[in-house]
Amino acid sequence: MRLIALEEAFALPDILARRPLTKTPTSDDLLDLWNRRLVDFTEERLPLMDKYGIDVQVLSLTVPGIQGLTDPGEAVAESRRANDFLAEVIARHPDRFKGFAAVPLQDPRAAAAELERAVTVLGLSGALVNDHTGGHYYDEPRFDVFWDKLEELDVPLYLHPGAPPTDKWHLLKGRPELVGPLWTWGAEIAGHTLRLVLGGVFDRHPQARLILGHMGEGLPFHLSRLDSRYACQSDRPLRRSPSAYFGDNIRITVSGVWSHAALTGAIGELGVDAIMFAVDYPYESTETAVEFLRSAPLGAEDLEKIAHLNAARLIHLH
Repeated sequence: MRLIALEEAFALPDILARRPLTKTPTSDDLLDLWNRRLVDFTEERLPLMDKYGIDVQVLSLTVPGIQGLTDPGEAVAESRRANDFLAEVIARHPDRFKGFAAVPLQDPRAAAAELERAVTVLGLSGALVNDHTGGHYYDEPRFDVFWDKLEELDVPLYLHPGAPPTDKWHLLKGRPELVGPLWTWGAEIAGHTLRLVLGGVFDRHPQARLILGHMGEGLPFHLSRLDSRYACQSDRPLRRSPSAYFGDNIRITVSGVWSHAALTGAIGELGVDAIMFAVDYPYESTETAVEFLRSAPLGAEDLEKIAHLNAARLIHLH
């Protein structure tokens, strides 16, 4: 069974040297492992892919990526540098690596231009952003130029957690373990996605495609509730019910949620054509991810869709 993994991180060595991963409460041993693997492509990454049967990793700049920058000019320059670096890595291993571009949404027009360069000149497969940019969410009209470009190029945007926080969330006081991938990142991305839906992004851009990781950040299991509560509101400007955008405009990967119950539930809500494989390398175990999929209680046709066919169709791999 061919495997395409869609949420696989890398780092530029000099940036990681200046800003090693320290964002969330994590053991030193794991931080050392992640920092080593983020900048490696051949010593550990490819051998692990070979060992567990992953044919292609779609690489993307690790958190916080370009969303960690505040100066628009620096963001534009660093996006270009990251994408040029990524294109060089892919060129050395074109059958094993593809990539999602980093984009400087500090300047939406520049982000649209860099996306076009990354896709049409460098051959990248879309873009990945780490949540909001400086507290700005992408339902704001200023970002329509970027959504226009995504539609024009027919490539997806992967909305990933990890932007620096801009608000103090009192709920977290005294519970630092809640911050990051254990809970807040999923909640933040789920909220951002609902802003996109309720803000009419997919009505204005009906051909736009968004990818969410981590089994859709829990949203597939709230669709009925979203619809029932939206139907009670006095103002309902959307062309469709909120759930209708999921499985159509919004697709998901399984990254980091190794639960067959969650997988079958997501299939029931979204349909198998909307679900794709990912590991979340190096933050998750490649062995665990592959075993989870291979042992899933699904028929061969559905497994092939999740393993590679859905991703290949969405990002135009042949």
